[in-house]
Amino acid sequence: MRIAVSSDGKSRLTRYVIEYLRSAGHNVVLFGALRKKNAEWVEASSVPVEQFMEGKFDEVILFCWTGTGAAIAANKVPGIRAALCTEPDQARGARRWNHANVLVLSMQLTSNAKAREILDAWFSEEYGTTQFDLRNVAKLDKLEKKYIKGRP
Repeated sequence: MRIAVSSDGKSRLTRYVIEYLRSAGHNVVLFGALRKKNAEWVEASSVPVEQFMEGKFDEVILFCWTGTGAAIAANKVPGIRAALCTEPDQARGARRWNHANVLVLSMQLTSNAKAREILDAWFSEEYGTTQFDLRNVAKLDKLEKKYIKGRP
């Protein structure tokens, strides 16, 4: 897979995840502070997800200190459903029930071992196909389109 990885800073966690992904055979493309010296969290999060929406990547993984800013910035891009995950079950649920397409990790809260569990859960889970899952994702898409046109 071709995976975009971005952060507003470098850490033991970002280094670990990049190496883990590469050792699994993925083509990892770096953004933000992982690619250049300085990067603010909005650009570090929005640039790779915009390219994901253009079809340049199969997956996107974002980092920031808490993960919250990266998730908020990514979710401003239409079509993105970024999920901040601190546990493997969150990653599985985000993929299955929410059809999350961007994984966000907190550099503050996530150990290397936990990151590996989260990544394994994220990559092994499929989007849910039950009527419940599809109906709710369709509602999210409808809500997003409503506000792209402007406030009612």
